[in-house]
Amino acid sequence: MNNLVILPIIIPIIAGMIMVIFRKNLILQRFLSVFSTIAICVSTLLLIIQIASKGIQTLHLGGWEAPFGVSMVADMFSAILILVTSIVSLCCLLFAFNSVGRERESYYFYPLFLFLITGVNGSFLTGDIFNLFVFFEVMLVASYVLISLGSTRIQLRESIKYILINIISSFLFLVAIAFLYAMTGTLNFAHLSLRVAEVGQEGLMTTVALLFLIVFSLKAGLFLFFWLPGSYSAPPTAISAIFAALLTKVGIYAIMRVFTLVFYHEPEVTHLFIGILAAVTMLLGAIGAVAYWDIKRILTYNVIVGVGFILAGVASFTTEGMTGSLYYLIHDMIIKALIFLLGGTIVHLTGTSKLKEISGLIRLHPGLGWMFFIAALSLSGIPPLSGFLGKIFISEGTFKAGYFWLGGIGLITSLMVLYSIMKIFINGFWGYTDLTEEKEKGTTKGLLLPIGILTILTIALGLGTEGIHDYVDIAVEGLMNPSQYIEAVLGSNQAQ
Repeated sequence: MNNLVILPIIIPIIAGMIMVIFRKNLILQRFLSVFSTIAICVSTLLLIIQIASKGIQTLHLGGWEAPFGVSMVADMFSAILILVTSIVSLCCLLFAFNSVGRERESYYFYPLFLFLITGVNGSFLTGDIFNLFVFFEVMLVASYVLISLGSTRIQLRESIKYILINIISSFLFLVAIAFLYAMTGTLNFAHLSLRVAEVGQEGLMTTVALLFLIVFSLKAGLFLFFWLPGSYSAPPTAISAIFAALLTKVGIYAIMRVFTLVFYHEPEVTHLFIGILAAVTMLLGAIGAVAYWDIKRILTYNVIVGVGFILAGVASFTTEGMTGSLYYLIHDMIIKALIFLLGGTIVHLTGTSKLKEISGLIRLHPGLGWMFFIAALSLSGIPPLSGFLGKIFISEGTFKAGYFWLGGIGLITSLMVLYSIMKIFINGFWGYTDLTEEKEKGTTKGLLLPIGILTILTIALGLGTEGIHDYVDIAVEGLMNPSQYIEAVLGSNQAQ
């Protein structure tokens, strides 16, 4: 057992509780929030090193071994996602210092932010499906408050829709868990994998699998994404960026974990269905991104396209497809945070998100303009930036699986994404402008540092892919070979 496994959960929740006590001390809250995210990053790096050398790390809470107790499991897949989460969170926090406003800061913004991270990290680390539900709810409760913090009219309207949808999906989640427990007698992921293999994934079991897919699709914005564009464009930029970078990714993680570890026996049903949903999601998201002339709407529809593209690789259920999905998942967490921070900065400077009312920003803000250009190319998968390799592997995986239609849709929607995001760059940064520094609604003071960090990351991830290749291979091998996870968690208790 390894106590490092619990640190990404314990650190933010303890820091958040301390902040609640010292609500009015904003300097302390800022320090603790940054310190805790850095501490998560450091502990996760140590965990990744141990996983690479010793294999999957586990922690059985209270000394109760799986499948009887609560297990926390850190494989390379979950550890990589936690590391990226901590980096993205740190950048969004730095951006929030100069953008979210003191009123929101004084109403528990930083504790809620860390509770959100607690839920995200817990979802990545939990070893049983009921605690996945619990951590989902921790994350969602924090997001409910964050999306409405400030109480503007649009925030309240969108928060009602967001909360109602998630209440329905949480109810369906519990129903699916109840059916699964009644059929298998366990909730531990590793034990579930064995029991489902024994029972067979036919009839009712496949129906339960599809019910889980519906639940996770609502969380991830896969096909059932009608709630997402409004909800992600309503809150302040720092909150929108962390939502776009992390919340849908937890739903994607759940699909990847459950449909490679538990429900992988009937891929011609479950994975084909994932592929169909991914294709429709990419098409509808790309159409929305191309159709709108509002910066926030364009960016939120690009979140939807990314969800579909990642799960296209999962649908192929090939090593190449899964490798591409993981590369693209890492890229998407970074680039969605970056592009939302860039878009929010444009709105902050001009006071509007309508493209037809903005032009010539590059004259006053060349650094901002060229970082947006780099982000636009990376988002579209242009080499040698971070999105390219993931798209290559996903396309290869879909073609290898015989899903030529899925790979083709992915490539077509990539061109639509490029058009939609370059539309912002060309209309927002080029052309004549009568905007001066005196007429600007805000300032870039303190905002360019986190944007610069994320821009460097997306370049480094593209040029330095070889540096993380071994770790990605370990993660994909674990996903494609469930016996590694089962052996690490259950050990000698596999016969239970």
